[in-house]
Amino acid sequence: MLSYDQTGKVAQLTIDDGKANVVSHALIDALNDALDRAEQDAGAVVLMGREGKFSAGFDLTEIQQGPAQAKALVDRGAALFHRLFDYPLPLVAACTGHAVAGGAFMLLCSDTRFGTEGAFKIGLNETAIGMTLPVFGYELANNRLNRTCLTAAFVQSKLYDPNGAVEAGYLDQVVPADALASESLAAASQLAELPGGSYAANKRHLRRDALAAMKASLAD
Repeated sequence: MLSYDQTGKVAQLTIDDGKANVVSHALIDALNDALDRAEQDAGAVVLMGREGKFSAGFDLTEIQQGPAQAKALVDRGAALFHRLFDYPLPLVAACTGHAVAGGAFMLLCSDTRFGTEGAFKIGLNETAIGMTLPVFGYELANNRLNRTCLTAAFVQSKLYDPNGAVEAGYLDQVVPADALASESLAAASQLAELPGGSYAANKRHLRRDALAAMKASLAD
């Protein structure tokens, strides 16, 4: 469900479970292993999905098994999002299609976000399905979404097309589908040339308060 390829200094992690690219225990394990590898071998990371689907969020088959199973998966997902948001290497997202709930959070965790043109939905639908977002959700949204769109996106479950997602703050740029991989790789390659220690330190300083709140919630 996750492939690892490296071009020059850039590690490309491609999520493809053949379906909705859900955030499952297996995907969390695979992503953590790949992120470990990239920290050793690469200077930047591109995270992308399968054609038409970046990620539909948490694995509902696991969530629906009961409160304990749901909490276990969400807790592990929260730890993954904290790691992505805190990741020392430049992290570029190539949003290949729909990105809802956990998929949208992966975009908010990433430093630079490219999307592709198409009739895709991007956003946080938790209010619409009767869920209250945990601390990590609020911190990521509050840190990355545009202030004028925050209530609509976070509280009112508004979903955006790719161009609207740029306005809201989920994406930075929309490019044609056939240019998505190359544009993302080029951006990551350029970022990989920046001094790694300074990049990591400045990223963490900028996100310090949000990261601290997210980390505290993991231990709560």
